[in-house]
Amino acid sequence: MIKIATFDDWIEYFKQWQNDIGYSAELLAGYNFETKLGELHSPDIEFGDYKGQSKWQRVTQIPNQSIRDALMNLIVYQGDTEFASVEQQKNLIDTAPTEYDRQALVRVNSEEMRHGWQMCYLLVNYFGDSGKLEARKLLERRAFRGDRLLGSFNAPVNNWLDFFTYTEFVDRDGKYQLTMLSHSSFAPLAESVTAMLKEEFFHMFTGHTGLTRILRAGKIPVPIVQKYFNKWLSTAYDLFGTDHSSSAHWAYTWGLKGRIDEHEAAVPAEKDKLNDLARSHYMVESAKLIDQLNQLIPADQPKLYAPDLKFNRSIGEHIGKTYSVTGELLSADAYARHVTEVLPTEADEKKLAEIIRGKDWVAQSQMS
Repeated sequence: MIKIATFDDWIEYFKQWQNDIGYSAELLAGYNFETKLGELHSPDIEFGDYKGQSKWQRVTQIPNQSIRDALMNLIVYQGDTEFASVEQQKNLIDTAPTEYDRQALVRVNSEEMRHGWQMCYLLVNYFGDSGKLEARKLLERRAFRGDRLLGSFNAPVNNWLDFFTYTEFVDRDGKYQLTMLSHSSFAPLAESVTAMLKEEFFHMFTGHTGLTRILRAGKIPVPIVQKYFNKWLSTAYDLFGTDHSSSAHWAYTWGLKGRIDEHEAAVPAEKDKLNDLARSHYMVESAKLIDQLNQLIPADQPKLYAPDLKFNRSIGEHIGKTYSVTGELLSADAYARHVTEVLPTEADEKKLAEIIRGKDWVAQSQMS
């Protein structure tokens, strides 16, 4: 095991991680892994108890240990999602439907690696020995072992419908998280995620255009597409955190993480409903995207929809409850049957694999 004393040491461990997960150096040839910093929204803290003071440039400027610990935790969780997504998606490289898709996947993965790199740059250079330890642990957890920090990032991405739906909806949650962190009172974090956001938009673009191309081709049955929407949207709801979260409350109070509409909000924040606010914005945006996709579905076929907020939840007030995909409360037996009807099954994956082995199951990309 490499001892991490400097960021250069961490870079060597990062290269070992790439090798361990099977990501060929040839695939990444020409991509420049580097630290990128964007512009601050404001040089001053924008909200919370320290509003109006200069943003903190160093951890030693942060008023107390509780704030420092919360800040490091935010960075660790963000970094964990970046490396996990690469581990989830890397197995798709050899089954890309076109060369354009293969290159798009490698670009998405490369940028996710760089985002993890960026978070580890912060941990190693600003948080002392504890930050170096966390930066190392980010490269030691594995999505395919199920030990990534958030459930969504342990779920399997088995095929290209998985991938396109994931990048449409899970990466869109990433946009929300990064946007909220871009107002952070810790300037190096705010500058880091501002740069990351510019790259995140290609990931969402890949997902939306991929789903558009699937529906245009018309080879994958809409009910199967719906099952993948149910899978990824329900877990994306979890990514916004628990309802009435005390950690979100304090992150806002301390200026660490803002609202999704912080730059335009005209009313004071409801600190006990911050996760709910972000999730509600996300659901509205997702509904608009689904409406766009539905324009591509023939009139005699079922339309796509977002699963009910209460369905298949792993955190929050609806955890473990037997709500249907449309929001009805079912008996335990009925719910067990229902889940097999509305989430991807082994039979669905086999049918999908047969379709994907064929030709023209995804329309040609105009970007090819």
